[in-house]
Amino acid sequence: MNRTRVIFFAVVLLALAIVGVSVVIQQLSGSIPNPTAQPLQVRVVSALSIEPWVQEAAQKFNAEKRSLDGRTIVVTVTPMDSVTAMGKWDRGEFNPIPTVWIPDSRYLVDLVNATYSEKLGRDVFLTDGEYRARPLATSLFSWGIYKSRADKLKAKFNTIDWKSIHDAAIAKGGWPELGGQAAWGYFKLIVPNPHKNAAGLLAMVAAAGEYYDKTTITTEDVTNPKFQVWLKELMGSVTDFSSLSAYSVEDLALFGYSVGDGGQLLESDLLVNMGGIQTRWADPLVIEYPKYLTWFDFPFTIWMGPETSAAEKNAALQFEKYLLTAPVQSEAIKRGLRPANTEVSISGSDTLFAKWKDQGALVVVPRTTRMRPPDRETLRALLRWFDLNVGKQ
Repeated sequence: MNRTRVIFFAVVLLALAIVGVSVVIQQLSGSIPNPTAQPLQVRVVSALSIEPWVQEAAQKFNAEKRSLDGRTIVVTVTPMDSVTAMGKWDRGEFNPIPTVWIPDSRYLVDLVNATYSEKLGRDVFLTDGEYRARPLATSLFSWGIYKSRADKLKAKFNTIDWKSIHDAAIAKGGWPELGGQAAWGYFKLIVPNPHKNAAGLLAMVAAAGEYYDKTTITTEDVTNPKFQVWLKELMGSVTDFSSLSAYSVEDLALFGYSVGDGGQLLESDLLVNMGGIQTRWADPLVIEYPKYLTWFDFPFTIWMGPETSAAEKNAALQFEKYLLTAPVQSEAIKRGLRPANTEVSISGSDTLFAKWKDQGALVVVPRTTRMRPPDRETLRALLRWFDLNVGKQ
């Protein structure tokens, strides 16, 4: 080897040595980020009704500095109604992609999976295995109606259901025709705006179930002209969808009768706001459970696409397990939710269920007939009907 080549290789080796030393020094000084030393981000998009509990749990989880493979796990929670979230999934509008989605109900996960199966040929949320969607807590629809109004409706119709509510809604003489006071005006139904809260969409599904007296609703049922007339009469008794927020029961607690006389609302929301309603308004709410039950199971659903790393998915699993621990599940009870952890009981004397039992809250609901989830086309038909007939009024 001649002298020129020796000098050339010596210069190259010296340059490599200098670069290597500088990289080590910069890493030690912290000027170059080391990916394996960065926190693991778990981005959670949560349904509105369960978000306060998930948010509180995330803050405690983060404060404990939990880690995975030496990397600190940081959980962030974004509240978003499930209808909006489902639309974002369908259109691919999430940026960045959430690590976890907690919708109101498992069937919404199935609907998003159906969309991605058509696009990708595979599910993006799993239904079995370690990463499967798992319920965090449950709640259900129940009637929440001011007692003065509920008493008159029962005296008139013997029961409170969607059919009696419809008949109250179309009473031409208003409340006097129903046995109530003239000052009450006309019956006013409370239904969340279905574009702001999945409960509004499911309320229409529940109404259809009682109209047809069956637990499965199809597109043909929704497009039946007679049913559409009936549903329009019913929904016409809602004061103003445009003014309703995504938090209908909070609106009821704040604004009272001006929001409405009652409606089929989430049990947990009613229980949490019952005290505020009694404090602000002389007329307490009562809870009645419907013939067909609509359950919300708030599944913890991990995105299985390549946009999130294996480490992020495993970090999400850690947070899921944390949410299902007995102490955290006990906090869910304080928010009117029914825990998914069967070791945690809601029958204690200090729960909201016990506190408001005189208002109709039940630890065990005797009815077991359950409304079945509608398919995507049925939901689309209902939303389209709402937009054309009610939403723009």
